[in-house]
Amino acid sequence: MTFHVANAARLAQEAMAEVLEPPPPIDYLAWASDNIVFSSRESDFKGPYNRELFPEFDEILRALSPDDPCRVVTMACSAQIGKTTLANIFTLGSMAMDPGDFLYTHPTHDNAKRWSQTKLRPMLRNTTALTDIFPEGSRETADSIFYKERADKRGAIQISGANSPASLSMISVSRQVQDDLAKWETNDAGDPEAQADSRSRAKEFAKVLKISTPLIWPGCRITKSFRAGSQERPFVPCPHCGHMQVLEWANMLATIEQNSEDPHFTCVGCGCEIREHDKRWMKARLEWRADNPKALAYHRSFWTWTAYSVLQSWVRLAQEWLQVKGDPAGEQSFLNNSCGLAFETTGEMISWEILRDRASESHYARGEVPAGALMLTLGIDCQGDRVEWQLVGWGRDRRRWVVQYGVIPGHITDAGCQGALDLLLKETWRNSYGRRLAADAVAIDGNAWTEDVWTWARRHPQNRVIMVRGVGAETAPLIARVASRDRKKDGKPRKYSRRFFNIAVSVLKMALTRNLPKTDPLERGAITFPRGLDDEYFRQLTAERRKEVKRKDGFAVYQWFKDPNQANEALDTMNQAEAAAIRLGVRDFTEALWDKLETDRECALPAAQGDLEDLMGPRTAFASAPAPAPSAVLPPAAANSAPPSTARARARKLA
Repeated sequence: MTFHVANAARLAQEAMAEVLEPPPPIDYLAWASDNIVFSSRESDFKGPYNRELFPEFDEILRALSPDDPCRVVTMACSAQIGKTTLANIFTLGSMAMDPGDFLYTHPTHDNAKRWSQTKLRPMLRNTTALTDIFPEGSRETADSIFYKERADKRGAIQISGANSPASLSMISVSRQVQDDLAKWETNDAGDPEAQADSRSRAKEFAKVLKISTPLIWPGCRITKSFRAGSQERPFVPCPHCGHMQVLEWANMLATIEQNSEDPHFTCVGCGCEIREHDKRWMKARLEWRADNPKALAYHRSFWTWTAYSVLQSWVRLAQEWLQVKGDPAGEQSFLNNSCGLAFETTGEMISWEILRDRASESHYARGEVPAGALMLTLGIDCQGDRVEWQLVGWGRDRRRWVVQYGVIPGHITDAGCQGALDLLLKETWRNSYGRRLAADAVAIDGNAWTEDVWTWARRHPQNRVIMVRGVGAETAPLIARVASRDRKKDGKPRKYSRRFFNIAVSVLKMALTRNLPKTDPLERGAITFPRGLDDEYFRQLTAERRKEVKRKDGFAVYQWFKDPNQANEALDTMNQAEAAAIRLGVRDFTEALWDKLETDRECALPAAQGDLEDLMGPRTAFASAPAPAPSAVLPPAAANSAPPSTARARARKLA
């Protein structure tokens, strides 16, 4: 019988060799090429990851490897150019080649949940190299929407929302992704970016990937991060002379202005035209060059945009620009999502005296609907002792005309005040062709005294009267139905939620800062004022400024502020009138629809004997309806000059 005795020395040496053997190199590029396969649902380029299509990502993936000394990698770029795929390669490649705890943070908990279900789970299921590492439905490992653990317990992916401080605590990770960083907002514990960064503080060789589309500067997180890093931009050679240059949006814009159907770039070296069919040739020779090379050792930051991507054509890019040109809110979205650029704003309103002087030379008077104003919307703001309203006309190219402004004394709960509002909705204003137009849509402030506003609003069709409340987030959509609803004792949502909307007042105010200085009444987005508005109206319209505010934790945020001694109802009602127009769909009206409105509303009336009132000219507000109680309506001219606190007293005195 033969006995086999283990060689203790050999076993010790083998164990020591296994420990001392250096790990295989972590090559995200090779791993992506070998393991990432796109389905037709995920990408227009079905099949394995193709580096020839995305050569601009090569250097970014190299920067994420342990061979590069930098700790932070920032990518500021356009939307829909593959940055999420880049983050997924970093995440899954790390779990496969160098396992450990990984943190992936989204702006909100809901975003994190949606990413986990629609992006992460399918990739774990479809990536062969990961199916055994992350077995789906295993009872031996933690497998939930927000936590994915490896089968061998050597690491896990924690998925978090920046709005949840609890999900950014009690963990220590060597790698993390901060996705959509520009959309992160302060949470109950302070600055979420600082909270996420602290999760890797104890790891000397950590890697933190920050990716996002820029938003508004100053205040944009991803723009701030990009400027703090190496500021690397993609240089490509001219196909004619070989001169290396960055494809800039301003360069293409110049060619679009000359011929919108032929978008291209002009070489800054030889002046020749750079066409889209040269894109792949140029990208194959792309070089990243740093404007701040001193940061290369600790923070590499990259910027790229749609013009370099194979996922969108230059013609479509030009078409998108022409659709939003002249509309500040649309231009902001285009610069952010298509150009990868922050929308820069000073946050300063134009001087009210300039607007007043311009209005004094206007071609139409207060109360008249000028030519071109084909739709009318009404903004109504509720205060403690009065209700103020503004009527705005809308036309082609998102131009607007202020028609009338007025004040109704009394609280929204007062029967007289509600009756006056009912009459206001029945009121009509005569346009330059003699036709009388009523307000097509109405938006009333429902942030305060919501139940009382609802009591009045429910008297009228919800397709004409909506309630709105402002939200200050600069990442919010222009208008969106209120998601968090007040609930009754039985837990059912209140019915008014069907006509209750949030409006992005910060975005609308920034748009005003761009539109108000426009002096050409035919320019896209121009705002025109009538003769007869008093100084107080213009002071209120320009009452707010966007300023930096330092929080107690030292983090800076940007908010809109007004002089505490200056009312701002003219600004509020302007935003509410615009919200009504957005809800009405005015921003997306086709030329055919504008033509129809012009035919219906700006054609001469048949010859007929008018009544004395028509012959005397434009009516004052409420003239066509049964007269309300004497104290219910304050004449607009007197109301505008009256301090808000004395509006009711002035009305009684006039009565």
